[in-house]
Amino acid sequence: MWNILYNKSIMQKKYFITTYGCQLNVHESEKLAGIMQELNYVMADKLEDANVIIFNTCAIRGGAEERAIGNISALKKFKQQNKNKIIAVCGCMTQQKSIADDMYKKFPFIDIIFGTNNIHLLKDFLERKNNQKRILEYSEDFNLDGEKCPIHRTSENNAWVNIMQGCNNFCSYCIVPYVRGRERSRPKDEILEEIKQIIKENKYEKITLLGQNVNSYGKDTLETNFAQLLQEICNLKDDFKLTFMTSNPKDLSSDIIEVIAKNDKILKEIHLPVQSGSNAILRKMNRKYTTEKYLSIINEIKIKIPNVRLTTDIIVGFPSETEEDFQMTCELIKAVQFDGVFAFMYSKRPGTPAAEMPEQIDLKTKKTRVNQVLKIAKEIKQAKKMKDNK
Repeated sequence: MWNILYNKSIMQKKYFITTYGCQLNVHESEKLAGIMQELNYVMADKLEDANVIIFNTCAIRGGAEERAIGNISALKKFKQQNKNKIIAVCGCMTQQKSIADDMYKKFPFIDIIFGTNNIHLLKDFLERKNNQKRILEYSEDFNLDGEKCPIHRTSENNAWVNIMQGCNNFCSYCIVPYVRGRERSRPKDEILEEIKQIIKENKYEKITLLGQNVNSYGKDTLETNFAQLLQEICNLKDDFKLTFMTSNPKDLSSDIIEVIAKNDKILKEIHLPVQSGSNAILRKMNRKYTTEKYLSIINEIKIKIPNVRLTTDIIVGFPSETEEDFQMTCELIKAVQFDGVFAFMYSKRPGTPAAEMPEQIDLKTKKTRVNQVLKIAKEIKQAKKMKDNK
């Protein structure tokens, strides 16, 4: 009996998924895993043990693309060792047609290449792979079909729930609207049904709502706005904690702040990317708010939610950013006293307006500035810790 079980475990087909980028990519990898599980694959402990290797890529920053390309190149040896091993690459990088085409030409050992719009078709791709050598699938039909995928949740006590896809903001540095399309809100009832099922499973302490800009949920349908959605979720029975990401300051309304303040189920933490403390840079970024507006929102949050935990994103070295612009960013960080700061050096994204802007900042200056931001953030964190310990 032991030998039969042992032999069966050896013959079990396995998959391995490598994920780059944001929480949305992590959740989409859970959907890819859900499809693989439905096909009776099990997750491999190591990449080299997998029959199917999937790389889910990110295009937000150049560094993520470079790491992905380097690691994809290294997969060639596995294909040489076993020609039956299937290698697939998907995600935001391959939603860009030029990159998908280039990857198809440069890496003949990749069997399946597809973009963000085709994640739900993974089963079909694997079945077609039996009859054709390679598959390159690219579509600009931005949809919500990915929300129909089975999900194999792998984020421990947290359950991700997409409430929308895409973005209408077109920040001048950001590739997201081009690889995710315009905003598309999921139907409220569909979201509530998924959350009810999560609660029923009784495995997860926290539910995290996902969207490129959750605050604009419902604006495309005019049926339910984000504040109303949060309240309806909080009205569901049972104990769970609720949070969300990410918010754009221009759409964080007083209604949303009030819903967070009055509902114990919602964690008192808000991630509100400011990106820069200079109005001149914010205009060039096309962020559609000023530092004064941002600080007024922060002030309202702190008044209505006194124990709130505030975090933010900062981009340093945006084209034409002067030392004065940068110091304004530093002063804003000090004024708000963020609990956490995620700082990034500006990275050119081909196809975005900022990539063509003059006065690009040199790498040395960007490194100096990002380190200074991180130093300020660390000092704030240490000062808060000392205050709490008194």
